[in-house]
Amino acid sequence: MKKLVILFAALMFLTVPCFAYHIEVLQVTKVQAFDDTYNGFLEELAKNGIVEGKNLTVKRHIIDASADAGIWKKIVILMKIKSAASDIVKAKPDLVMTISTPATKYSMDKVIGAGIPLVFSCVANPPIIGCPSVTQPAKGFTGATLYQDPLNFLVLAQMAKPDTKKIGLIHSDDDNAIAFAQEMSRKASSLGITVVAKQIEKSQPIRPAALELAKAGVDSFAIPLDAYYGIRNQEHGKTLFAVAREKKLPVFAFVNYDEKGALLYAGPDFTYIGKLSGKQAVAILKDGKKPESLPILKQEELNIYVDKDIAQELGIKISDRLLKAAKLR
Repeated sequence: MKKLVILFAALMFLTVPCFAYHIEVLQVTKVQAFDDTYNGFLEELAKNGIVEGKNLTVKRHIIDASADAGIWKKIVILMKIKSAASDIVKAKPDLVMTISTPATKYSMDKVIGAGIPLVFSCVANPPIIGCPSVTQPAKGFTGATLYQDPLNFLVLAQMAKPDTKKIGLIHSDDDNAIAFAQEMSRKASSLGITVVAKQIEKSQPIRPAALELAKAGVDSFAIPLDAYYGIRNQEHGKTLFAVAREKKLPVFAFVNYDEKGALLYAGPDFTYIGKLSGKQAVAILKDGKKPESLPILKQEELNIYVDKDIAQELGIKISDRLLKAAKLR
């Protein structure tokens, strides 16, 4: 009888999955793009033999910041990030993945201070979180960035509509969006373009701001990399497209936005960005690399799409040069 008990226990041990790796994920704002990033991350791990439910356990913490309505709400969100970071450190994972700039910026000190490697994703401007540049990591952390030079987007906008001179850019207080708007505004003058940027709260509707910019004489609108456009079932992007249609103005989406309505879409693929973060995690977990030895990764070639229906509606002829570089949507 004793031998049977021992045999049964041994069989049970063999059939229970051995979770060799433990990863905690911290994400701020729930949008489809971040879901794509997370899935891409897990796909890359699985491709390299680190499979959830087999030899990997993952816990994902999502902090909803979609209803950001003022300073007190921001403080509450910040406290939630700090609290989640404390819980994550207590769990003693092998690695932490952060999705978004706020998730990284406000948790990294606790995570790195506890000696846990951190890999970030969906950070558009790594210097904001303490990196020396958009390609250089810092002690204890590395990742994959969404950064793309805004000048490249502006060149594409002029390829789509050569007489573009005054672009209206509505953005929230999202760190990625602010950094993008500032850099884009600085670089636009080299192409003879003026960027009229307007910052609004995440809780505010976009229509009044869009009408204000149209009245100010913008000849187009741009959608930046901004979580504001992904919340509430992408409500704000849909509204901007409606206003643009009313005013017969093109919209340039400087992000691969899901909704139809822009003349031009250009930006990184979020699933691919997640996979790049996954590559960093594999190098740390399987190869024993230090995060600071791994250069920050980014998607080198933009995904570019043009909408011929929108072009026809606006009476715009898309150049053959752009059509060769882009896919039709």
